Amino acid sequence: MCKSPLHDFIVRVPKVELHMHLEGSLEPSLLFALARRNGIALPSPEDDAAFASPDALLNRYSRFTSLDDFLHYYFIGMGVLVQQQDFEALAWEYFVRAHADGVIHAEVFFDPQAHTSRGIKYAAVVEGFVKACQRAESEFGMSTKLILCFLRHLPASEAAITFGDAKDDLMSGRLAGIGLDSSEKGFPPGAWKFIYDQAKESKIKRTAHAGEEGPVEYIREALEQLDIARIDHGIRLAEDAELMRAVAQRNIMVTLCPLSNVRLQCVKDVADLPVRQFLDADVAFSINSDDPAYFGGYILDNYCAVQEAFSLTLDEWRKVANAAIMGSWCDDSRKGAVMSKIEHVVENHRRRN
Repeated sequence: MCKSPLHDFIVRVPKVELHMHLEGSLEPSLLFALARRNGIALPSPEDDAAFASPDALLNRYSRFTSLDDFLHYYFIGMGVLVQQQDFEALAWEYFVRAHADGVIHAEVFFDPQAHTSRGIKYAAVVEGFVKACQRAESEFGMSTKLILCFLRHLPASEAAITFGDAKDDLMSGRLAGIGLDSSEKGFPPGAWKFIYDQAKESKIKRTAHAGEEGPVEYIREALEQLDIARIDHGIRLAEDAELMRAVAQRNIMVTLCPLSNVRLQCVKDVADLPVRQFLDADVAFSINSDDPAYFGGYILDNYCAVQEAFSLTLDEWRKVANAAIMGSWCDDSRKGAVMSKIEHVVENHRRRN
C-alpha cells in the first residue's frame, strides 16, 4: 500500500472498474479446489513445477515474460471451470474483493469461446456470472455489467458464431456489450470489423484491447474500423500525439491496467506508463486490475501503485474517478449517483486536511 498522505482518500474513494477479466480473477486456491471437485487433471509438477501447490503457482505468476506466457497459464486455469456454480463462485470471489477495495460499479469481461470450445454450454457460463452479479447488487449495492469478449487468437469466423449465440442477451441488455482480447501481436483488430459493424447496427456497445503489446496503429485501426467507445489498455497511445488529441477531443475512455503492464513487461515500471501525459492531454482514463489473480493486485493495489509512481493531487484523483464513471456504460442516473458519492469523499477529505 502507498505511503502517500492521500492514502486514506485512495482507500475511501468510490471506485469504478472497467477492465477486469472474470477468468483472470481465478486465484490458485480456487483453481485447485475446482480441479479437485470437477476431477480435472492439472499439469503434473514433474512437467511444470508451478502446479506443485497453489503457492507454487502464485509464485510462477510473478515471473511472466510476456502476454503469451501469461495466457498459457490463463487458459489452463479456465479448464477447471465446468459447472454453472463454478462460474458463479469465480465471479463472487472477485466481487467480494472488489467491494473490500471500494468498487461500487464494475464492468467485467468474460471469454465464452474459451469455455464453449471445451464443451461447456454458453448458458451455463452466462447464468453463473449473472447470478454473481445479482448477488453483488443485492448484498453490496454494487452495479455491474457483463461484457462478452472475442478471443483474437481464434478465427473471426468463430467469434461470429459466439456473437450469434449471444445476440439475444446483448439486445436485451443482459450483456452490456462486446470486447476483443487475448494475444494482440499479429492480430490486428480490423479482422473483426464485420462483427463490430453488426453490433453497431444493433446499437450494441463496443470496446477492444489495443495498444498493449501491439503498436499504436492497432489503436487507430480499432477506432476507425471497429468504432469503439473505449480503448482497453491503450498505453501506446502516447506515441502518437495527433491520435492522442483526437481521443481526448472525442472523450474516448482508456482503461489502464498498471500492474498488469509491469507484470507482462509491457513497461519496466508503473512510472513508465503515460499517466502524466494522459492527464496533461485531457485523455479520459481509468485505473483497473485486468487479471488480478495473476498480476499481483486488485484495484486498490493499482490505485496505490499509480500514486507511488506519480504523486497525483486530490483534484487529479477526482478527475480520474469521475472519468471512470462517465466512461462507464451505466445510465445517467447511476452516473450521477456515483459522482455524488465521489464528491462527498473528496469534500470530506478536504475538511479533515
